[in-house]
Amino acid sequence: MTSRGTPPSYFDDMYAAAEDPWSFETRWYEQRKHDLTVACLPRRRYRSAFEPGCSTGLLTGRLAARCDRLLAVDVAAAPVRSARRRLADQPHVRVEQMRIPDQWPTGAAPGFDLIVLSELGYYFDDAGFDLLTTRVVEALEPGGTLVAVHWRPPVPEHVRGGDDVHRLLGDLDGLVRTARHEEPDFLLDVFLREPPAARSVAQVEGLW
Repeated sequence: MTSRGTPPSYFDDMYAAAEDPWSFETRWYEQRKHDLTVACLPRRRYRSAFEPGCSTGLLTGRLAARCDRLLAVDVAAAPVRSARRRLADQPHVRVEQMRIPDQWPTGAAPGFDLIVLSELGYYFDDAGFDLLTTRVVEALEPGGTLVAVHWRPPVPEHVRGGDDVHRLLGDLDGLVRTARHEEPDFLLDVFLREPPAARSVAQVEGLW
């Protein structure tokens, strides 16, 4: 997932030891978190979405149902292969191996109306995180959605905690937080790219 923090070999080793090292497929915690992540999307449909750090593609599959096009990437080859198999029947989804943030999708500044950072931000050191967030903001088209969801308890392999990731995201110029879901286990934030001024789902539908 990054060359500016946790080394890529860490992820290679994790997937060498287990095809699903974080038990995304079997834990109710993960299934529920993915449901909440997709449920928080303020638009019914997105034109072009980007999911860096897609792992084996479980969340990717749920996002795919809401997107016309979806690019999902991961730094490790093993989960990319798994995600490609899982999503083989979804021609509008492309899965690539990419080392974010040093590598970045070409022609994507701006280009995405949805970017999802799920369990990713705490693997980056300061320089890597700054580059990641700069590229995210530049790649989001005006009015685009950024969804971030991160584990909160401390993990030795994480460069920073999930709370710190979300605090830093909240301080970024050009993004405004429009929704937050907070639990002891994780934080989930929704940001919109300004300008134009951010509006709620009900405002967009003319309810007030």
